[in-house]
Amino acid sequence: MDETRQSFLETSHGSIAVEERGQSGITVLMLHGNSFCRGVFRHQFEGRLAAHGRRLIAMDFPGHGQSGDALDPMRTYTRPGLADAAVEVLQKLQIDEAVVVGWSLGGHVAIDMIARFAGLRGLMIVGAPPVSRDNMAEGFTGHPHARAAGREQLSATEIDDFVATIMGEWAEPFIRDAVARADGRFRKRLFEALRTETDYVDQRVTVKNSAVPLAVVNGVDDPVVNLDYFDKLSYGNLWEGRCHRLPGLGHAPFWQGPDQFDALLERFLEDLAE
Repeated sequence: MDETRQSFLETSHGSIAVEERGQSGITVLMLHGNSFCRGVFRHQFEGRLAAHGRRLIAMDFPGHGQSGDALDPMRTYTRPGLADAAVEVLQKLQIDEAVVVGWSLGGHVAIDMIARFAGLRGLMIVGAPPVSRDNMAEGFTGHPHARAAGREQLSATEIDDFVATIMGEWAEPFIRDAVARADGRFRKRLFEALRTETDYVDQRVTVKNSAVPLAVVNGVDDPVVNLDYFDKLSYGNLWEGRCHRLPGLGHAPFWQGPDQFDALLERFLEDLAE
């Protein structure tokens, strides 16, 4: 099995930490959620996907993990800004085609990449309901501990409650450390931009009109998103014609149940290769 390769890419958004593994097949780029880090994809980098030699890439968003804080927070700490940063990473790695797996905020960023990355071969969103500015309440449950995602300053208790809600009993210390490290300006700017910026697209329209194969995957016990909302949407190219729900898992099924999740992702990748 290939060893994991780590590097830092200097981009217009700042220094971005990247982790790579494997060489086989189309590249899979994995995008983490708000205030977390690329380490949440550790099981994928060490499990069946890696064993099969899949080329996996995970990056820390600017202001997260080992990446530097944004050079221009007003530009970068928005959903479109992060999408631009992800595309720039692929360009610097000379990757023309990729499948993107986006979790939570990473899923919303991935949807925004549809219009920015012509080589997008497939997209898997996890815990990321496609919403617009006017219907966010439909896609989310409004869990009180999830509101920390929009607060600049977090107390130790708020961090603990946020991590417990998002990751459940499977949380590890490095995950809490990632939330504590995340640039608080990012959380504040992200939600300010969601309310006020003009370049935020209606993601319901995006997934309805896109021909890119889209896999929708959620944990049955996700406390943060409204699972029934996903089933009500129209999709231009929904993989297997349905939204997938993984039993016994919550908001981070790739971490909480990697065997179930990886089997599904492997099947998706195999279908895309046909």
